Amino acid sequence: MPIKYESAPDIMSRLYEIAKKIGMVHIRFSGVYAVRSRKSQSRGTIARCHALSKIWQKCLEVEAVYIIEVISERFDRMSQEEQDKTLIHELMHIPKCFGGGFKHHNVVNERSVNKLYRVYKS
Repeated sequence: MPIKYESAPDIMSRLYEIAKKIGMVHIRFSGVYAVRSRKSQSRGTIARCHALSKIWQKCLEVEAVYIIEVISERFDRMSQEEQDKTLIHELMHIPKCFGGGFKHHNVVNERSVNKLYRVYKS
């Protein structure tokens, strides 16, 4: 069975709320989309951040776009706290320049996510 994608307005709302509360003002939400996937064959992946790279932006003459995908079979079964931390993790991959690149796991890690989660909950 092929992977299925659907728009996730509930996730989009949560991403916006989280980013606003933790001060991620660099995120241009007109260029962020949220999708829920089903039937993914990936092992252990809960969510992913996808970006439209610079070369695609240049050739298509469009601005940067980021897609945050949650894998329904794993994400939807998690507690609210773990879901929030996962969404924070994915938002943290988006660099301040909002240019189509990614922040890597040397910056986006459990310690940095937990720090921002505490800010979000305070």
